[in-house]
Amino acid sequence: MEKSWAKVFSDEIFPAIDEERFRVLYSQNASRPNTPVNIIVGALIIKELFALSDDEIVENLMLDIHYQYALHTTSYEEQPLSDKSLSRFRKRCYEYEKTTGVDLFHECVCDLNRKIAKLMGINSHVKRMDSLMIEANIRKLSRIELLYSCVARLAKRIEKKEGIGKLTGLEHYCQPGDRNFIVYHCRNTDMNERIETILKDADQLLLRSAAQYQETEEYRLLVRCLDEQTIAGSGGRRLRKKGEESPSTTSLQNPTDPDATYCVKAGKDHIGYAANVVESVDSSGSVITDYQYEKNIFSDPRFLRDHLTRTEEQKETVRIVADGGYVGQECRELAAEKNIELINTALKGVAVPDIYGGFLLSDNGKSVQQCPAGYAPIRCSYTERTSRIRAYFKSEHCMGCDHREECQAKQRRATCQMSLSRSAVERARQQQQMHAPDFQNWHRIRNGIESVPSILRNRYQVDKMPVRGFIPSKFFFGAKISAMNFNKLLRHRRGLLSCAQNPLLS
Repeated sequence: MEKSWAKVFSDEIFPAIDEERFRVLYSQNASRPNTPVNIIVGALIIKELFALSDDEIVENLMLDIHYQYALHTTSYEEQPLSDKSLSRFRKRCYEYEKTTGVDLFHECVCDLNRKIAKLMGINSHVKRMDSLMIEANIRKLSRIELLYSCVARLAKRIEKKEGIGKLTGLEHYCQPGDRNFIVYHCRNTDMNERIETILKDADQLLLRSAAQYQETEEYRLLVRCLDEQTIAGSGGRRLRKKGEESPSTTSLQNPTDPDATYCVKAGKDHIGYAANVVESVDSSGSVITDYQYEKNIFSDPRFLRDHLTRTEEQKETVRIVADGGYVGQECRELAAEKNIELINTALKGVAVPDIYGGFLLSDNGKSVQQCPAGYAPIRCSYTERTSRIRAYFKSEHCMGCDHREECQAKQRRATCQMSLSRSAVERARQQQQMHAPDFQNWHRIRNGIESVPSILRNRYQVDKMPVRGFIPSKFFFGAKISAMNFNKLLRHRRGLLSCAQNPLLS
């Protein structure tokens, strides 16, 4: 037992779980005591660590002394977890987030991750981040499948509550083999005719159920599907045409997961969600200290901006290393306010002349104070629409300057005009930084996080989570992050965690 994973979990993870934040989920009145939250959270982490189901973790807690030792329940006459303990706790967290917008489990996981980093002796002066696409546990539906599914779900809801007699003419939607017959096997009927029939049935079903079922999820999803996929005209409904009328990326993909969105990345179609992980790294190893889980239409700069917004001002300079997707002048300004330096190991878009990095701009970025040769402009003008600065220099300064060809200043009657933007100046400085001899070390630090998405997919099965919906899948993702960090702590305690030495981390 002393040499097992349970010893490390019992001594270092279990005591670090803060139960106090979950107090709001339970009644303040005298009532039957609840299962201790630290046992539930600990069980959720162990469950992901060994890829177990709810029933399996409950069974193992009863039969395996390792689980009891890890969760401090060896003295219990009866183990406190039942088949409903985990599902009820998750449901309480889901409902609380829907009501208040506060993700208690995310706060718990991030707090625990910071404590793990402290236990491993990892400081947070160097961080790296990367994003990954997470597939929703749903099928990709064609348009006829999507329309049929939404109509059938509402029809079955009505049949379950009021009986089949309420669906005169639409009874076939409740029959087990009807879907396959309409969608796949009805080859003697044209596809457009089948879709037209489904649309007419949908309008008829909405009229019949508007009074009693307007607040149900099935009714709302059918209305949403029709609004996104069709256009109502004088001649009836028709499908939107590809092009200007095409449904957006946020349109309903599958009624079993209404939150999933559509995205194309690196030439591949993705339906589901996206996550951004922030990993603190030093010579002792690395730990994921923060993460964000959103719909997959979230961009990398937006992930970065949200992380910077949540971060407090740092006493010592913190460096965040990321790829070329995490860019934006707004992010750089926000990072500077928090004493954070952003380092991009690659840049997207068209390169600018390196000489631009030598221009000194004002604090607001709307005027040039000095050129690389040390001359101040006569005057400057700023265009809000294009965010560009026009600086006018004396002709004698520019004509005899060694940098004239690089600056590409335009000769006027009595002056030379230079046009540039703050983003171009920042990009030039990044280009100069990337040309430095030791910049390859930042590349090595950044490359280390590329293994995180692979581990989450292959070992922790983030693309096959047994839940659907944004909030439930985010909850499971957080538990997987904690399990991954505990595994790093376990390897660190056993002396098995190796980290390539980098002079920037010394």
